[in-house]
Amino acid sequence: MMKHICTVFLMIFTAFSCEAQKKPNIVILFVDDYGWSDVGYRNPIFHTPHINELKKEGLEFTRAYVSTPACSPSRASLLTGKEAVRMEMPRHISGGSEKEYNFWPKDPAQMPSRNWLKLEEVTYAEKLKSFGYYNIFIGKWHLGHEPYYPIHQGFDEQFGVTNASHPKNYYPPYFNVKHNTNNFSKEYGSNEGYLTDVLTDKAVSFIENYDKEKPFVLSFWYYNVHSPIVGRKDWLKKYKKEGLEGQYAEYAAMVSATDESVGRVRKALEVKGIADNTIVLLISDQGGRFTNVPLKGGKLGGNTLGDGGARVPFLMYYPNLAKANNVCDVPIQTIDVYPTLVEIASGKPCNEEQVNGKSILPLIQGKTLENRDLFFYRSYEDQYAAVINDDWKLIKYRSGLHELFNVKEDISERHNLINKKIEIAEVLKKKLSNWEKEAVKQY
Repeated sequence: MMKHICTVFLMIFTAFSCEAQKKPNIVILFVDDYGWSDVGYRNPIFHTPHINELKKEGLEFTRAYVSTPACSPSRASLLTGKEAVRMEMPRHISGGSEKEYNFWPKDPAQMPSRNWLKLEEVTYAEKLKSFGYYNIFIGKWHLGHEPYYPIHQGFDEQFGVTNASHPKNYYPPYFNVKHNTNNFSKEYGSNEGYLTDVLTDKAVSFIENYDKEKPFVLSFWYYNVHSPIVGRKDWLKKYKKEGLEGQYAEYAAMVSATDESVGRVRKALEVKGIADNTIVLLISDQGGRFTNVPLKGGKLGGNTLGDGGARVPFLMYYPNLAKANNVCDVPIQTIDVYPTLVEIASGKPCNEEQVNGKSILPLIQGKTLENRDLFFYRSYEDQYAAVINDDWKLIKYRSGLHELFNVKEDISERHNLINKKIEIAEVLKKKLSNWEKEAVKQY
């Protein structure tokens, strides 16, 4: 009798384990300040063979956007599937501050902005854990100091986390002492390597040694290519030989170090024998600080809601589902990642009321997605809100100015059609105004 019971239990356990193993592992590579144009297949100045290979083997969303292109809001949105302004986060967190809100001196609206992601918010780590996933977080958090770290937001393990928005240097010592709130020195020991390599070592080690039955989510959020602009020395030497100078040579070296990291992570998946059951996402948190040609705007300069600031690289490798070397030009936002992961992990649509994003699984499957409005909001300067519908984009300024662009026909946003396409402009103005009334709390 006991033998029979044990046999039945073993069958149930085995069936559960096999079912868990059927679910794909997920790797999210989230790069900081990485411009849409700064990939080798768009700009041959940059050596990015591994990212080029990811594009060739996967699916690229060429019109992927961030609803609030700034460090902390972008991270909060990716984690929760919510527009950042709904979480009272129209700006980045002031590093090290324990005040609940911060203010930006030049912000015309003087809107308060949170200094941490509230623990009440539901993250993709918490949700996927409920579906049997193990979650590890590596790298830049910038969503609050302890006790708001990843391990309190659904992650089982974390490495390289501080409350800093960026390192002091990409060579040791990496961070100021006041930011070493997570035993940073102890984690890194006497390591003298480039910061991106050290974090990559941890990611590779995690993959190599992972022995749990359950699938995993590896969230690797890079400090690269955020300032300080410090390239890895070998790559910097190479780029200088090729004629690049100054900060741009340093930046190019940072890009290539990140590309190497992407290659190492993917190689580790292959060696482990799990690459064919692992989804890989490569995304940036906002546009680049240097030139984003042919896109207009960028992280700096007061036009962050231009496509150079709000449009980001978005590549996905989804074996046996997403067609290789394919592109999708349907506008999406990074808030769509949360509901997509939920649908992949659960096999059911994500119907959570607080989530503003939509699952892009139909697009991955080569199907269509219902046309929708994408909204944008940040509170730093005169330019502060925008809406995209299909090919049309309306940008709004607090001073009353509006701009209208057809971003498909005019990718560089050179021709303001606000006085020529009046009917389209009025429709988008009304949509944006209605959304503001509903989404932007006057807290």
